[in-house]
Amino acid sequence: MTMLNEPESNPGARLVGEGSATDAGPRPDVMAAAKLDGNKVLTADGETAGKVKDIMLDVGAGRVAYVVMSSGGFLGIGDRLFAIPWNALTLDADRACFVLSVDASRVKDAPDFDQEHWPVMADAGWATSVHEYYGSEPYWGGRGALHDPLADPVGEMGDALEGGRGELRR
Repeated sequence: MTMLNEPESNPGARLVGEGSATDAGPRPDVMAAAKLDGNKVLTADGETAGKVKDIMLDVGAGRVAYVVMSSGGFLGIGDRLFAIPWNALTLDADRACFVLSVDASRVKDAPDFDQEHWPVMADAGWATSVHEYYGSEPYWGGRGALHDPLADPVGEMGDALEGGRGELRR
């Protein structure tokens, strides 16, 4: 049987474990994004890297682009935030956590940002550098153009968005 989340058809996060496969309701292969908020993120060598803070969608493409991981700080103050490419993660449904494809030393030196200074996530240069850092293939299908001008006939959506977080300016 062909599944929607097979790697050759969708470069998304990999899924391991059965999780709540016997429970009624959504299964790990299709689930509410809010259910992932706060999930632990482990490195490839088993260290705790942080927790899921946000899940960023590429609205035009209709897919998950990044997980924003929060690390350090206390009660959200002083947190380092990291944009992790969705396909650099594996969802371990049995342990209810994500596992990154890189080790702890790589995460320690990863590009980060803070709550007040989000990157413009629609910027092709920024997005390409993040995917290269984590060794993941860009979700838009290659290291070429991120933005399809025909998909945004009004102009660059980044101009209408506050930071890279996707909040409309008023």
